[in-house]
Amino acid sequence: MRSVAWQTARPQRDYDVLAPDGSEIRLLLEVGRASMVHCALPPGEVSQPVRHRTVDEVWYCIAGAAQLWRQGSVTHDEEIVDLVPGVAVSIPLGTAFQFRATGDTALEVVITTIPAWPGADEAVSVSGHWPATAGQPSGTSAVQNASPSSTP
Repeated sequence: MRSVAWQTARPQRDYDVLAPDGSEIRLLLEVGRASMVHCALPPGEVSQPVRHRTVDEVWYCIAGAAQLWRQGSVTHDEEIVDLVPGVAVSIPLGTAFQFRATGDTALEVVITTIPAWPGADEAVSVSGHWPATAGQPSGTSAVQNASPSSTP
């Protein structure tokens, strides 16, 4: 008989950890090759700019409004895209990025990280597009190891 490790989760009211970019992370699920979290950034806040060392991310906006700045790791092409409910974006490996909540309510996105988030050392501080206001700079002890995995 085969055992299946199904998981079911719902975001909790309080966040579990602050991400290296300063956003509030609520842990959802982790499977062998990916993890999923609920990410929130309060209205008016601007994240710390970072890039990831080893992971890709896929974001899906479920609430609020924001702008996301992305810069390519090879060509250094840049773009700013509006995030509103129903918009999905990718953050490929090595992409510098920063986001700011522009609406009257918190930005909320569901983030899938591939492979699963390896830990706080994954995020590297970079020069950003806007002055950051959220959380602590990447590379500090703002993110502790937590389950599942170690958060994004």
